[in-house]
Amino acid sequence: MAEIEREAMEYDVVIVGAGPAGLSAAIRLKQLDADLNVVVLEKGSEVGAHILSGAVLDPVGLDELIPDWKEKGAPLNVPVKDDNFYMLGEAGQIRIPNFPMPPLMNNHGNYIVSMGNVCRWMAEQAEELGVEIFPGMACSELVYGDNGEVKGVVAGVFGLEADGSIGENTEPGMELHGKYVFLSEGVRGSLSKEVIAKYDLSAGKEPQKYGLGMKEIWEIDPDKHKEGSVTHTMGWPLGKNAGGGSFIYHLENNQVYVGFVVHLNYKNPHLFPYMEFQRFKHHPMVAELLKGGKRVAYGARAISEGGYQSMPKMVAPGVALLGCSVGMVNVPRIKGNHNAMLSGKAAAEAAYVAIRKGRSGDELDGYEALVRTGPIAHDLKKVRNVKPLWSKYGLVASLLGGGLDMWTNTIGFSLFGTLGHGKSDAEATEEASKHTPIDYPKPDGKLSFDRLTNVAFSFTNHEESQPAHLRLSDDAIPVAQNLPKFAGPSARYCPAGVYEFVEEEGKDTRFVINFQNCVHCKTCDIKDPAQNITWTTPQGGDGPNYPNM
Repeated sequence: MAEIEREAMEYDVVIVGAGPAGLSAAIRLKQLDADLNVVVLEKGSEVGAHILSGAVLDPVGLDELIPDWKEKGAPLNVPVKDDNFYMLGEAGQIRIPNFPMPPLMNNHGNYIVSMGNVCRWMAEQAEELGVEIFPGMACSELVYGDNGEVKGVVAGVFGLEADGSIGENTEPGMELHGKYVFLSEGVRGSLSKEVIAKYDLSAGKEPQKYGLGMKEIWEIDPDKHKEGSVTHTMGWPLGKNAGGGSFIYHLENNQVYVGFVVHLNYKNPHLFPYMEFQRFKHHPMVAELLKGGKRVAYGARAISEGGYQSMPKMVAPGVALLGCSVGMVNVPRIKGNHNAMLSGKAAAEAAYVAIRKGRSGDELDGYEALVRTGPIAHDLKKVRNVKPLWSKYGLVASLLGGGLDMWTNTIGFSLFGTLGHGKSDAEATEEASKHTPIDYPKPDGKLSFDRLTNVAFSFTNHEESQPAHLRLSDDAIPVAQNLPKFAGPSARYCPAGVYEFVEEEGKDTRFVINFQNCVHCKTCDIKDPAQNITWTTPQGGDGPNYPNM
């Protein structure tokens, strides 16, 4: 596509992704200088269509960005009223008391929200300030300048032939150039991945770690609904097979968010994260809550869990990485949206100073400094050892050692220093011969559902004639290597049923990619043992259409 001539538009700042980080950056830039030309490009069909988060929101980011957010009608309508922590066994549960918890685990002052709706509201605030926002515009390529700097992106390519070639109905898109480009694509974004590799931004850092978060929205019996109630669980059904846990958040209108996170550093390739989630809902405590209710939405996405020691360098010539493109989730709090907002604000302030000085296309060192020394670092440094303790020594060690470390960090020192993560999540996968297959109960269609039925509740759609956006480096690896050595894990780790190994009598096994099902979680890009799958953006507007996630 590089030889195609495209129209170009010039901006001061080009922002990829209308999530909390990108929108915060756009708002802050226009607050600082109303004359700056700022554009936000969003691959979803509308702002919020691809936003999926728990979410209990710490409003500190909004407080900094829009102090009068309440008066302006921000959709933060359900304050947290009570916190519950449980350790689950197969037939029962033990309540973990709140008093031993470090103060940072307290949800007092936080809100149960739909981050999709928060982003929709933030987009309105940005547009009122004069920000241009274009949904349905996937950014498929970076544009580099003469000195190797990032100077823009290619957006809005439509109508490619299935083999990637140009056809008579192809729209080549356009180039959008900026003095600076902000990448706020979320976890494992394709452009961010390219920038991190090209400029070696992860040099000297720990590998990024990930979890797979799956979520359903349920409408439940009003008699069981407790607006403002927050519950987190650990233990069953994962046990020793994998790290992870659940969340159950009661929002308004008798709705409940039911979510399940599986850490992607699990060893056993027979593990089926989606089915672990479905089995979880049959625990007596959860089943009783959901009985008589109905699931109204489903979705999934990866979560960056590496923490402070896994954050790459955030700037390269002409470009800055924001929010989950860096990995700013506080794992024990299960919160990253506040840090995403703060990162957008910090990037905007650094770009504003640079542009005022006549700079462009260089490294925004001021942004990196603000993140590494400011409230984001203060938040993440306190909890930096929880994830590596969990990965290396298990749940109990994480609860005891990680809890103690968080307590001591509140007064300025750590018992452990800074622990490393070691292997990537792909490298953590062991050969199938070392593990026993796991027998999962069949979904009952009432509390638990098969993947394809649930994917319909993500309202996912992809134009089928376009090139598959899930690309194999080597077509032979899935059948020749991953199937015999790892029992074909892509058939299980994908929460949308994209990958299949099809056996037909008298024929060789085929590897099938049903890209139309993809909910853009990026798990395949992360967990594939051979790192043979690359997730790229499909054409704009395609993918899930989450209503209130």
